[in-house]
Amino acid sequence: MTLELPCIIGHLTHQPFHGWVLGALYPKSRLRPSNPPNAARKGTSMPKPQYAYVLPPHKVEYGLEVAVSDLAIDPQAQRTLSEPRAQRMSDNLVIEAIGLIIVSQRDDGKKYIVDGQHRKRACELAGITTVKAEVHYGLTLAQEASLFLIKNRESHKPRPIDEYHVGLTGGVPLFVDTDRVLKDHSLTLGSTSTNGVGAVSGVLRITERWGADTLDRTLTVAEEAWGRTAETWDGMLLGGIGQFLGRFGGEIDDQELAKRLLESGSALAWRAEILSQSSRGGFNNSGTGSRVTTAFKLVAHAWNRRRKAANRIEI
Repeated sequence: MTLELPCIIGHLTHQPFHGWVLGALYPKSRLRPSNPPNAARKGTSMPKPQYAYVLPPHKVEYGLEVAVSDLAIDPQAQRTLSEPRAQRMSDNLVIEAIGLIIVSQRDDGKKYIVDGQHRKRACELAGITTVKAEVHYGLTLAQEASLFLIKNRESHKPRPIDEYHVGLTGGVPLFVDTDRVLKDHSLTLGSTSTNGVGAVSGVLRITERWGADTLDRTLTVAEEAWGRTAETWDGMLLGGIGQFLGRFGGEIDDQELAKRLLESGSALAWRAEILSQSSRGGFNNSGTGSRVTTAFKLVAHAWNRRRKAANRIEI
């Protein structure tokens, strides 16, 4: 069966923490001063960019029988192959449940796997010589990368770092913009170090939700506050700062924010407090979302501390 595929759019201690911490996390606590009605400013949210994975209309054939030996793999457009995973699949392989391997047939006639390299390897290990494929024609390498990302959105999600590298190959704005900002700060993505950020999903989330400019400001504020250390690039801290700047960035002086963050403690102290507070009380959750929310509340309260009611940011 041959179809024309329509366009797809997816898209820690310098100084100890003070009693205001509890006030930040528990609004009903006496430790947090109550604000007169209408005293706090609502803030100005930063623009929210839209990122999309796009494919042009092109020919697609479904259910074609192809030789496993004819299927090539381009590492630029694929996640890292896990041999143990492929072996497990081979050991428990049900031929009827393999499904369609997603393939791009390039202009030179060669067939490259877009999605299904582990199934292909499992077939090789099991001695299976042919598989059914969904074959796409006329795609560029960048478009193959976009197809990979689209196909994996609602199925087996790739590792964030693999998604990041494939997105760069595909020229997807979300990943390109994030990479540009990281390079501007002489940072790499994938492992935490003095010059590296391990929180791949967290960094991408800041860009996707609030934009590349907010990610740039977030990294600048963090480094200005705590210097260039591995702790500075903690995903919870960056997430909290990013959310605060994303929501109220139009009213925030970044240097003052960095100063106020440092007054409340080192990056290590912040991280310890976030872990402690996010797992008790109203949050009672150790998940990343809860921790970023906790970090956001603490950043906001650090900004509001010692400010007159009329000059506070309401959250």
